Order: sequence, then structure tokens, then C-alpha cells
Amino acid sequence: MTDTSQTPVTTQTDTVPGAVADAPDGNWVDRFSPALMRPYLRLSRADRPIGFYTLIIPSFWGLFAAAAATGWRAFDLWILVAVILGSILMRGAGCTWNDITDREIDALVERTKSRPLPSGQVTPKNAMIWLGAQVGIAFLILLTLNSTAILLGVLSVFLVALYPFGKRFTWWPQFILGLNLNWGAMLAWAAHTGELTLAPVFFFFGGVAWTIFYDTIYAHQDIEDDTLIGVKSTARLFGDETPAWLRLFTMVTVLMMTVGVFLALGSLGSPMALIFGLAGALGMGLHMAWLTATVDLDDPMSCLRSFQALKLTGSILVIGLVLALLVL
Repeated sequence: MTDTSQTPVTTQTDTVPGAVADAPDGNWVDRFSPALMRPYLRLSRADRPIGFYTLIIPSFWGLFAAAAATGWRAFDLWILVAVILGSILMRGAGCTWNDITDREIDALVERTKSRPLPSGQVTPKNAMIWLGAQVGIAFLILLTLNSTAILLGVLSVFLVALYPFGKRFTWWPQFILGLNLNWGAMLAWAAHTGELTLAPVFFFFGGVAWTIFYDTIYAHQDIEDDTLIGVKSTARLFGDETPAWLRLFTMVTVLMMTVGVFLALGSLGSPMALIFGLAGALGMGLHMAWLTATVDLDDPMSCLRSFQALKLTGSILVIGLVLALLVL
């Protein structure tokens, strides 16, 4: 038999110049994008689209719940396109800003030191220009919506700017991240209705609890490095009690989503619509409970797989709201 104990392990960074260590192998950026654009697309995390779902799913909650509550309109097709494009751009802008502010910290963490800024693929000046371009295009899209949605979109920029500093002054940066990622639930509702009511606010806070849930799991990948360099996180704060906290945030998520569904659909006089919406909220909670029971918080790959399952978790409520809309 051949002794392979000394055979070097081939990684993504060994085979693709400039590839980020924790990006999926064979991602579209490394395979198909122009070489000139690759560092910037990597800076926007386009090589790992899971983060896109963290923004677009809450926007879908807001849009489809609003459409079910007041009726689908032709302009909703543009709102759907706008929130998709806006989510791509603002997710990219948020990641760019995060990497600009965290470039010295990222250079000390094994999982992140190959990112474009700490590895020298992009200069801080060019990263700022790229950030401005993404925010500028997103703002032009925002201007096509009503004034309430525009105001909410402008306010969200302050949360985006705040997030990277959260881990420096609070043990709850996941809470600040949740405020960022779930803002679209209120913005999309307002884009459809022209106003902000309680239903999307409950979807928003339910989403914040959901974000704390999945990003705490994600942060367990870096808990050793974070401890060494003093970066704060709920993973470090909760420690061995993380499973109990995950169960708590599951219950908060389900409670908030249930109230949001009742407020949006309860007065429509359609039992089936309400049942579908509530089933979506309950199904979301059941999937979170399953993830809590099956994740191994001491295994980075298990944490990553559970984190990546967020697109299914959040989509369960989206499906429930779409079905509610279809039966009206």
C-alpha cells in the first residue's frame, strides 16, 4: 500500500491564484469572472453566495406578507427585482466595508487571512472606491421606490457602517448584524404599502433572533482565534451554554413570526391563508430545533453546514407566505 501520510493536502488557495481559503471550491468567481474583477468580487463575497440569502429572505417575508395583506400589484414585480438587486449590492457593500475595517484582524485569523485586503490583492483605497460604486448603484435603485422605503433604505446605511465595530465593544455583534440583515423585511413591506405597520416590525425582530441563532453557530468556527485576539461574539459569550441559547432564540423567532403572520393575515377572513402563514412560522422553528440538535459546535465543518442551512430555514416561511398569497 502507498503511504499517503506525508502527501500535502491540496486546498483552494493552492490551485486558484488569489482564492480565499474558505470559499467553496469551483465557485463561479474563481472559474468564470474576469481576472481583473476577481479580487473585488471576492471582497464582496460573491464567491460565497450564502450571504445573499441572509438579506433577500427577510425582504421576501416583507413583500409577500404585504402582498397577501393588501393584494398583489403589477409594480410588485419591480419591487421583487429591486430587492434582489439591492440585496446583492448592499450585501457586497457590507462585506467590503467589514473587510476594510477588519483587515488587520483578518490577517491574524487563519480562515480570513487570504481575503483580498489582508493578502494584498486589493488596496484600501481601491476597496473604498469599490464600496462607493456598490452603494451608489443601490441608491439609484432605491430611488425608484416610494418615500417611506427610501427613508428606510437611507437609515439602513448607518447600521451597515456600525456593524464591523460591534465586535470591538459588545459581546453581541450578532444582534447588530441581525439589525442589518433583516431591515429588508420592513423596507419591502413599505415599498408595497407605502407605510410601516407592526406586522413587518415583528418579522424584523423575528429575523434578528434568527440571525443571532445562525451566526452564533457560524462564530463557533473562529472561537479559538477570536479568544486569542480578543474579538467578541455570542459564541464566546455563551460558551458551553450555546445549545440552550439556540433553543431560546428559536422560541423567540417562532413567537415573533407567529405574531407577524397574525397581524398581516389574521383579518383577511381566509383561514387557509392564515394556516399557510402559521405553518411557515412553525416549520421555520422546527428546522431551527433540528439544527440545534444535530450541530457539533466543536467541529468547524459541522458549524459551517448548519450555517449554510439558513437558506432553507428562512425559505420555509417564504413558502408559507407565498401559499397564503396564492389562496386569497
